[in-house]
Amino acid sequence: MEPILDKARAGQNALERLASAIPGFKGYRERELRRDADRQQREHLAGRLEANKKALNELADRATRGGSFDAINDIEAARKRLDRVAARLRYAERGYAGFFDTVKVDEAVLARVYELDLSLLDGVEAVRAATEAARGASAPGVRPAVQAATGAVDQLDERLTEREAILRGVS
Repeated sequence: MEPILDKARAGQNALERLASAIPGFKGYRERELRRDADRQQREHLAGRLEANKKALNELADRATRGGSFDAINDIEAARKRLDRVAARLRYAERGYAGFFDTVKVDEAVLARVYELDLSLLDGVEAVRAATEAARGASAPGVRPAVQAATGAVDQLDERLTEREAILRGVS
């Protein structure tokens, strides 16, 4: 998250940097930068997650042509879960409250959310590796490989649930 936030800070024009020198405005601007960085990171991760659908689509085509109809249901279930988790990730709650938001996010809670956000990258990478392994699996190994990919998607979904719980103060 910090590298994205640093890029956002570096991308400020002269007027924005001047406005940041105004007392009170700097904190407001910093919060807005954090919100933008949080949104960009989530959109990037959701895009990377959705890119895995191509591997599942190719696998479904291969299974259909090869007559492995028993694997089709597993592949379709994996695609649906992948879509659902990508949407949850893209539209997840923002990690930083706005200036006028009624629910404020404590800095310590925010640090936990950012740590969890970093682990989301690992989760997206695990899904990618699992879908690539499924794509390369031979006919008898397709179903277990797809089930492993579905398990990786489910683990990512659990991390998103944990993130939401932290932001709502439940965890």
